[in-house]
Amino acid sequence: MKKSDFNYQLPDALIAQKPLAQRDSSRLLCMDKSTGVIQDNSFTDFINLIHDNDLLVFNNTKVIPARLYGKKQSGGKIEILIERVQDPHHAIAHIKASKAPKPGTVIELNDGYICQVLGRIDDLFQLEFADIPLMSLLDKIGHIPLPPYITRADDESDLTRYQTVFAKELGAVAAPTAGLHFDLAMMDLIKAKQIQTTFVTLHVGSGTFQPVRVENLAEHLMHKEYFAVTQSTVDAVKATRAKGGRVIAIGTTAVRALESASKSGELIAGFGDTDLFITPGYQFKSVDAMLTNFHLPESTLLMLVSAFAGYQPIMKAYHHAIDQSYRFFSYGDAMFLS
Repeated sequence: MKKSDFNYQLPDALIAQKPLAQRDSSRLLCMDKSTGVIQDNSFTDFINLIHDNDLLVFNNTKVIPARLYGKKQSGGKIEILIERVQDPHHAIAHIKASKAPKPGTVIELNDGYICQVLGRIDDLFQLEFADIPLMSLLDKIGHIPLPPYITRADDESDLTRYQTVFAKELGAVAAPTAGLHFDLAMMDLIKAKQIQTTFVTLHVGSGTFQPVRVENLAEHLMHKEYFAVTQSTVDAVKATRAKGGRVIAIGTTAVRALESASKSGELIAGFGDTDLFITPGYQFKSVDAMLTNFHLPESTLLMLVSAFAGYQPIMKAYHHAIDQSYRFFSYGDAMFLS
């Protein structure tokens, strides 16, 4: 298939710019991937769609305040988006400026802090933060890195709302958005109903928003993201399968973590970088159902859900969602592919 096969027209008004007042107030489009039948539900109905012996797999990554603002010593404005923290004083990052800074450039950040450009790694820049540990710096002056399709500046509410209630492992620069619909009451209800849960980690990178620039998907270079799957998760998945239950991934990032750990054909505990690019024709090994948000046209995430539920059914579901004025993207509504 080609990139253009995954294009669709979305009215700007359907791009959610802010979260709803309550996390679980979203709508839920449900599609049976075996029949293509679509139903319109509320997210609070999700709990009733879980069967006995099912397993919910959440991504426990935690978003860091990865956006920094500053200027060159010449006065030119600079915006930095940390892509990955390498150690307490070094990171690789995207830099937006009128002219790309050269190695040795000192960047003056807000509140008198500075960093220095050490060099380039492809399209990214390696930065040194010598005076203060980077995570401490981000806590002081960093901004929540809202996606590019959210056109407003971040505010105080994004510190909590662009973060899942079960976020634990620091390292993401974008939220695992399917998890944003769960509030503490929903998590307590899941526990009270004895629904099995487990967690994986996949640190979502800014590459998740990068457009596919080639028409031939075989030529696309997937961005790398760190993932970790523990032995307890492997055991939980195997126990679920043995009981005839479904492994339900909460979000495409949980899917990528599980499938990355299943490259051998069997789910194996491990960690590292993954550049797994899932497109139609991929054979899923560890995921039976998926909760996800609605994704950008021509994005790798739209290609992933099309691989999971079928290209034609997904495009039909997206057009239905547009006709019914569902809210799209990170702060938008959800879809359950079962």
